[in-house]
Amino acid sequence: MNPKIALQLWSVKEDCQKDFKQTLKEVKEAGYAGVEFAGYYDLPAEELKAYILELGLEVAGSHIPYEKLANDYEATIAYEKIIGNTRIVVPYMTFPGDFDAWKQFVSELKELSQKLQAQGMTLYYHNHSHEFKEVEGVDLLNYMVTEVPELKLEVDLYWLHDAELPVNDWLDQHQANIGLFHVKEMQEDPRESTEIGKGILPIVDYIKTAQAFGLPWLVVEQEAFQTLTPMEAVKEDYIALAQMIEGVS
Repeated sequence: MNPKIALQLWSVKEDCQKDFKQTLKEVKEAGYAGVEFAGYYDLPAEELKAYILELGLEVAGSHIPYEKLANDYEATIAYEKIIGNTRIVVPYMTFPGDFDAWKQFVSELKELSQKLQAQGMTLYYHNHSHEFKEVEGVDLLNYMVTEVPELKLEVDLYWLHDAELPVNDWLDQHQANIGLFHVKEMQEDPRESTEIGKGILPIVDYIKTAQAFGLPWLVVEQEAFQTLTPMEAVKEDYIALAQMIEGVS
């Protein structure tokens, strides 16, 4: 089964700030089957739900800061229920060198995960590269899934590569907890994201892994732009990734 392609809307955040609905429309017209939200730009949940239904866009998930989940849980989850989202992704956390703080955070993730499961939702954590370096000798993602086996990982492949891990081996070891891939291409000099197919990452290999793992979505993200506008770039990203998927199907 081929995973569907979604866009992490952080990639086009300036467009979203200017006109959220128009941006969603352009994302759908570019070919994306779904979106992963990174904020809702004051759009009421019922209005957003009606609009994405009109467009035919699916909800792949939503990045929600942990502080918002901890401090405004009821309202936050009520919104997610209305729009039909079941994947709650904590996008970032850091406690430099403080393993005790990480342990406390993971304990809180366990409690949050159980609350979300009771609501029919799944908690995800999205990595960067610092989780492999921040506490000496500790793979914090591995620690998370050991302590919270029901936690899912949204694996950002760019950051795995940036952390200089044996990526394929790491993915195989954590298959049971991997629920989504973030597909973000890397150019080497300067090291930053670029359009899919223009960089150095083995994206085709990652597609094959996603197929083997039965992942439902490949979530495109781009954070740096060399010559194209963000919207131009994510349109190229879709075309390139769709062609790669077709080529290995």
